[in-house]
Parts: sequence; structure tokens; C-alpha cells
Amino acid sequence: MGRALLLLILLAALGVGAWLYFGDGMRVVTERSVEVALVEAGVPEEQAGCMAPRMAERLTRDQLRKLQNVTPQEGETTVPRDAGEALARIRRVDDPEAVEVTVRAAAACAFGGIFENL
Repeated sequence: MGRALLLLILLAALGVGAWLYFGDGMRVVTERSVEVALVEAGVPEEQAGCMAPRMAERLTRDQLRKLQNVTPQEGETTVPRDAGEALARIRRVDDPEAVEVTVRAAAACAFGGIFENL
């Protein structure tokens, strides 16, 4: 009985791991990670919750990692002080598609149904 239970637990753990790695579980984890990162970057929770699924669906993990380059570096405020500083942070991403997807997700979430198909 003890070995059967141990085997069952091991199979369940492998199944969950495979689900997270190959299936929708990874997307859910990624969406949650993106949402947390957006909130930490100063995006309101509701906006971040709307943007995260769109970004996780359209961007690769590498592109999502590149977006971390917009986080404040030493000497920068959490939220850019002006358009020039915001543009400088966006340029650090060095991935036009990642920037475009992020901007479109932000616009779609900010303006609701107007940009629903973005």
C-alpha cells in the first residue's frame, strides 16, 4: 500500500509538471507572472489583469523577459517622469514587436470595446 501511494504521488507530480510545462498551466503561470510584473511596475491591478493574458498569448517568454528592461534602473523613478524617460526605457527593450503588443494591450484594456480586437 505504501509503495502504491508513493507511486501515485510521483505520477501526480509528474502530471502536474507536464501540464505546467506543456499545457495551459504554463500559460496560466506566465499570465500571472506578467500580471505581477505589471503591477510591480506601477500598472493598476485591474489594467494589469486585463493586459497580462493578451501579452502572454502574443509574446514569447524571451520577449516577456526583454520587457523587464523597462523596469526602473538605478536613479530612475518607478514611473517615468516624462515622455523622454519613458521612450528611453522602451528603447532598452530592443524588440519592436514586444513593445507593439504591450502598447496595444494597454490601449485595448484602457479603452475597452473600442480596441477589443487588438
